[in-house]
Amino acid sequence: MRKRIAVFSDIHGNLSALQAMYQDSIKQHAEEYWFIGDLLMPGPSVEAIWDIFQKMNPTVVVRGNWDDLVVRGARGMMDMERPSHIYFARLAQYVAEHVSPTVINTIASWPLHVTKRVGALNFGVSHNLPWLNMGQALFPTQETANFDKLFNIAGEPVDVAIYAHVHHDLLRYASDERVILNPGAVGEPFNHWQPLQRDLRAHYLMLEVDETGLAETSFRHVSYNREREKEIAAQSDVPYKELYQKMMVTGRAYTHDDELLTKYNKQFNYADEYRNYAKKINS
Repeated sequence: MRKRIAVFSDIHGNLSALQAMYQDSIKQHAEEYWFIGDLLMPGPSVEAIWDIFQKMNPTVVVRGNWDDLVVRGARGMMDMERPSHIYFARLAQYVAEHVSPTVINTIASWPLHVTKRVGALNFGVSHNLPWLNMGQALFPTQETANFDKLFNIAGEPVDVAIYAHVHHDLLRYASDERVILNPGAVGEPFNHWQPLQRDLRAHYLMLEVDETGLAETSFRHVSYNREREKEIAAQSDVPYKELYQKMMVTGRAYTHDDELLTKYNKQFNYADEYRNYAKKINS
């Protein structure tokens, strides 16, 4: 047997990147798709991304931390305590206004962790840790003991762990030499080393598994038109569109820039907009 699997994550609402990644995966003869979390926000595209996602029909799906934010925000459950909370809430409101409640409920139903046997190997798949889809415990420079936790699950032992979340493609080993993979980010790859940060292509992972094991592990970096993505944002009513367009130039996220977010929140009255939305849907 031979199975070719496209493993992808962290779209973050970037339609142009997802389209490029999907077309490349077809050229790479992908037979199956595994999605490792964070589909929407802060990018402007919602319905179009959901349509492509349905075409891919992933056989493995796990829920990322931004997927949780989409659900909580769309259901009017976000607080306004910090500038970033307003940012998440208002973006989730935008998502809810562009898809049916069925989509939100589907995202809410995604599990945190999945095990999947392919040929001779058992894969464990999670957005971050198997029980926690947030935090920096698995940032690439963390100690090996943190990565060993990817294998601390009940049931049949996992041979290969796959996670996402940190927006870095990665192949490394646990302390017992089991394999750990990260596909990187389709929508926004990150790297603090500037010469590497310049590679803002759509990152994903192609696996080929045969009866012996991993026959191929290919980290794909696919070019796409970031100016086109900026124009999609310009033509939309997505909140914080200027920050998203800036991301298309710098590759940097502004999620936790409290000063900058406070400026936008006050200028556009985003907190009150979300409070009114939450009051309306929960009344």
